[in-house]
Amino acid sequence: MSTSKSSTDARRCPWAKGDEYIAYHDVEWGVPVHDDRLLFEFLILEGAQAGLSWATILKKRDNYREAFDQFDATVVASYGAKKQASLLANPGIVRNRLKIASTIQNAKAFLGVQKEFGTFDAYVWRFVEGQTKQNARRSLKDVPARTAESDAMSKDLKRRGFNFVGSTICYAFMQATGMVNDHLVDCFRYHELRRGRARR
Repeated sequence: MSTSKSSTDARRCPWAKGDEYIAYHDVEWGVPVHDDRLLFEFLILEGAQAGLSWATILKKRDNYREAFDQFDATVVASYGAKKQASLLANPGIVRNRLKIASTIQNAKAFLGVQKEFGTFDAYVWRFVEGQTKQNARRSLKDVPARTAESDAMSKDLKRRGFNFVGSTICYAFMQATGMVNDHLVDCFRYHELRRGRARR
């Protein structure tokens, strides 16, 4: 999907440097997500990022999709010891035993949420009352690492058996999936998203 600005004339959030980050910033970051598979993908990738850079995860994203069966939570929840061993030997993903185990546990918890609420989308968007919270950040220093909403999400996810869902991870998830609009006000995407023009 293309945006209305070329890569040379757009004013972007300062963190959008390099082709991969620019593409992610211009097309995905902050666009509301209501598809359960994609929500699960972002939840897992944000957890995988813990202690690493998002650039590292972006480079491995296609490998993650292949390794984790396109983030089909039903399939991931059924992984056994043999599959876990193959994942630990896969150089295309972050080979961290705890993160891989938590992905499987999170898939099981994800299915539990779907059973209770119908969709994970219906559950998770309750934390922002069903609509994007439009912020007005003027500089990166104005962007918090966590909020009351991400604190509440983290607490409830942990209660439901999810791992690697601390408040900072939850807020990054909220930013990525458009639950909050944290593009800076002088970024061209801020206004596109505020007007609801951008779609995944």
